[in-house]
Amino acid sequence: MIIVFDSSTLILLAKTDLLREVLAEVEIIISQEVQAECLAKKTADAELISLLVQEGRINVRKTIDAKAIKQLQMDFRIAKAEAAALWLARKHQYPIAIDDGPGIKASKVLGLRFLTAVHFLLRLASQNTLSPELAQEKLTTLVQYGRYSKRIIEDAMSRLQEGRK
Repeated sequence: MIIVFDSSTLILLAKTDLLREVLAEVEIIISQEVQAECLAKKTADAELISLLVQEGRINVRKTIDAKAIKQLQMDFRIAKAEAAALWLARKHQYPIAIDDGPGIKASKVLGLRFLTAVHFLLRLASQNTLSPELAQEKLTTLVQYGRYSKRIIEDAMSRLQEGRK
């Protein structure tokens, strides 16, 4: 499966050491704008993302419709990288991995299927790629870095404890 990634989800999966596991399941496409945003700081997650791009495991695509991207930014009050990711997903009709609230709302309005880092964690746990204990640890790490509602975290923890997707 091919999925367009926004910076938020890509960084969260890198910070929680889940990015390589996700890459074993899906093909990741990012825009040049997302790449620039992810690599703007010299952090461990940026180094991992950079390495995976260099290895060709994360595919970087050029966005060519600057006017449409600018319109998405204005319509949804989102950053350029987010708008570029939405544009790529919409253009190719791919799902989008996005964890920012405004980006998720934009995905819904545009009729795009979206996934978050929590979705990927739950999937890896349901496939027994992660033990239940490790999955719960990774969820705790996601809570530290992400901005999830209490309801989302409680639901995810419940699913992990019950062994559900």
